[in-house]
Amino acid sequence: MNFFNYQRRKSSEVQIGGTPLGADNPIRVQSMTTTATTDTEGSVAQARRIIEAGGEYVRLTTQGVREAENLREINIGLRSQGINTPLVADVHFNARVADVAALYAEKVRINPGNYVDTARTFKQLTYTDEEYAAEIAKIRARLVPFLSICKENHTAIRIGVNHGSLSDRIMSRYGDTPEGMVESCMEFLRICVDENFFNVVISIKASNTVIMVRTVRLLVKTMEQEGMNFPLHLGVTEAGEGEDGRIKSAVGIGALLYDGLGDTIRVSLSEAPEAEIPVAKALVQYVTAHAMHPHIEGVEAESFNYVAPMRRTTHAVANIGGNQVPVVIGSYFDEARTFDANLRPDYLYCGSTLPTERLDIPLIVDAPAWTGEKNTYPVFMGFGEKNYLPLLATCSAPIKFLFVTYSQCSEEVLACLKTHPEVVVIHQTNHPHRVGEHRALAHLLMHEGITNPIIYFQHYAEENLSELQLRAAADSGLLCIDGLIDGLYLHNIGNSIAPQAVDTTAFNILQAARVRTSKTEYISCPGCGRTLYALEDTIARIKAATAHLKGLKIAIMGCIVNGPGEMADADYGYVGAARGKVSLYRKKECIEKNIPEEQAVDKLLQLIETCENERLTCND
Repeated sequence: MNFFNYQRRKSSEVQIGGTPLGADNPIRVQSMTTTATTDTEGSVAQARRIIEAGGEYVRLTTQGVREAENLREINIGLRSQGINTPLVADVHFNARVADVAALYAEKVRINPGNYVDTARTFKQLTYTDEEYAAEIAKIRARLVPFLSICKENHTAIRIGVNHGSLSDRIMSRYGDTPEGMVESCMEFLRICVDENFFNVVISIKASNTVIMVRTVRLLVKTMEQEGMNFPLHLGVTEAGEGEDGRIKSAVGIGALLYDGLGDTIRVSLSEAPEAEIPVAKALVQYVTAHAMHPHIEGVEAESFNYVAPMRRTTHAVANIGGNQVPVVIGSYFDEARTFDANLRPDYLYCGSTLPTERLDIPLIVDAPAWTGEKNTYPVFMGFGEKNYLPLLATCSAPIKFLFVTYSQCSEEVLACLKTHPEVVVIHQTNHPHRVGEHRALAHLLMHEGITNPIIYFQHYAEENLSELQLRAAADSGLLCIDGLIDGLYLHNIGNSIAPQAVDTTAFNILQAARVRTSKTEYISCPGCGRTLYALEDTIARIKAATAHLKGLKIAIMGCIVNGPGEMADADYGYVGAARGKVSLYRKKECIEKNIPEEQAVDKLLQLIETCENERLTCND
């Protein structure tokens, strides 16, 4: 692939009702109902809202045969209203349900982690080679009849691997790894190919954006090695709600879309399902608009591992680069500005005029105006008509910032960086495909053996905060996941979005990409017909009570399908166990089962308080 120029991956075409997927078809968007699939009227009404918002597929959960059979009534209800949007059945734990669903849905999603295998129990199990092969034979014996039903009824399938529901068998051989997720998928794909069944879509998801992106990259590489080019369904599971859910989704999905991967997407938000569609459409439209951009000449660094990237090697300049978390630079607009303690920028750029009232945040000032004030550092602004390199060489500042574009990185500039380790690069681009040029600059420095840190300047002129969040997360998320970022400077022209909101967006992007933690992280599912309690209200209550707990990960899961698995790296978990009942987890351990819903949030807060006090006591 070309790291610097946008080109969509060529996948095979899959027929899903009258809305084909993959190949040269547009990237499709979809959502999933939260109604009970036995509720025909409610499901039809909610499906209509998804479709009216622009959804091109509607997925419904099918816990049992009764729900699968009722897809027929939902299908009739929609078709009688002139709606032909394909329906997708979501199946877990019961392969027989998939057989029935294939009769009434245009596509059936099956999960390799629990289709035949028992879902993971977090117990240490071992399998001999013979036992492992016998389990694969059981999958084949169960899957082949299902594929025959799908062939007869022209039903497509999605092989949907979730990080949270790998089987104990896969875990025993591969562990909780991208390799395990990919092999879980490939076992099923190989059977499909053997049976000449190619009406297959693949998804491979995680709530951790880094794992999600790396695993999809590895899957594509593995498929190519085995001569496969099945289309991809992209999504970040349990992304959450509000701005966190949108930013997290844009980081993960956007990183893959920019590499030309993905044929359909679902943005999973803990909100009404129709709210997902505008976000998905905006993300797809923004990234695909980069097609046919002016070509970017770049050189791929030999040290870069696309499938499992490591952080680019840099030397530390004060608190920038090295092994330190990426910094955030903010813009200084007025002296009345206040800062959140956890979301205050590490540096403020204030142009050519220092504020009269000094702050305790380091300031960056234009080089001609810098006179050596304490806690201020000069920035040398590109080259244009004047070459600032001689001035940079004579400046005595301990940190110097060089604002430069990729096209300005001449031999002279590269030599300057090699000579001046105290220089931090701030990279700006006006190229239509900004991610491509940002990437090209980092690869150029790696190729030249230059280890000066890079801060990416991302400038926008957005009137709407949600649009800014979505675009900035897509543009910056890939750089974070590739390990190329030492700092982020978001700047939005105009006064319609407060500077604090711009800075907060930068921190949230870094957190979503798992490179810097600034606040509590919530892993919450979008809800579906399996959800066993009032999801949105519960999330709001838990957030309100725990938002001050910086650094904690709290999972809020509607049911057990992905609950214990996706929250495996969370500190605490709140999982629907039965209708009106909740189980609480600490890490992977279930602490208390079947708590009445009305008591569960208070019990969770008590658990967190007790455990955190114990941890602090032990640390003391």
